[in-house]
Amino acid sequence: MNLRQLRYVVATADHGTMTSAAQALYVAQPALSRAVRELERELGVELFARSGRGVVLTPVGEQVVRQARAALDAVDAIEGMSAARSDGRGAELRVATTPSLEPELTGRLIPRFARDQPAVRVRVVRCGGRDEVAAVLRAGRADLALTDLPVPGDLTAHPFEQRELVLISPLALKVREPVPPAALDGMRLVLPARGGARRAEIDTVLRRVGAKPVPVVETDERGAWLGWVRAGMGSLLWYRNQLDDTEGVAVRSFLPPITRLIGLVHAHRRLPSSARDFLAFAKDAGGDPRGREHR
Repeated sequence: MNLRQLRYVVATADHGTMTSAAQALYVAQPALSRAVRELERELGVELFARSGRGVVLTPVGEQVVRQARAALDAVDAIEGMSAARSDGRGAELRVATTPSLEPELTGRLIPRFARDQPAVRVRVVRCGGRDEVAAVLRAGRADLALTDLPVPGDLTAHPFEQRELVLISPLALKVREPVPPAALDGMRLVLPARGGARRAEIDTVLRRVGAKPVPVVETDERGAWLGWVRAGMGSLLWYRNQLDDTEGVAVRSFLPPITRLIGLVHAHRRLPSSARDFLAFAKDAGGDPRGREHR
């Protein structure tokens, strides 16, 4: 018996169908049904009986749900103690991320969240990639993660932002618009330095479209990238929403578009209040591009 099974049973009792309970908990309906059946086998009793299109509690099911509510209330009370500011510090929120998205988290999201929630201490859990993010969430070493989507089906993902990769080039460069990705093959490019997260992102895109450009400048000094482009040294691949000043350069879309979807991800477990607050804040900040959770 575990807390997940108890939460599933209580949710099913509250919602009247396993489908509605699964939707309320952001879990797959088969996973919820399987967990309830496992608990029934473990206890040796039937908790629910079918009634029309839904389910109703059996007499013993009513007793189990009553005790389950008490147990879950006790767990919630214990979790709530971590947010109590008896030592003046407040709750802790652990957010995992990958190297390429850490600047987004630490430079944009966390400072804005901290202004609204000064009592919450946010700790960044650094991961090497998307697979490590998933492992950290499953192990309970982080409450949330900011990562690329999609993620494995045992995690819940809330889309945060869809980014369009564009070509930033000298005004004199003649290229068909919208730009076919194949045009990148042999093109002179200003690129991030080798070995870093930003370069890994661009290299992944280039491999995906089968293009081998000619590196003319390789630097992680992001503030200098557009200067090299304006000087006519080469073009640059970067995200449209992260361009502050496009004077003196041409910004062109690709066809088909090259996009990257990122989101907030968590395991199928009850989130602490600080994580729920951060999730709501991030959805507002990012605009929730698809308007729904992806599982």
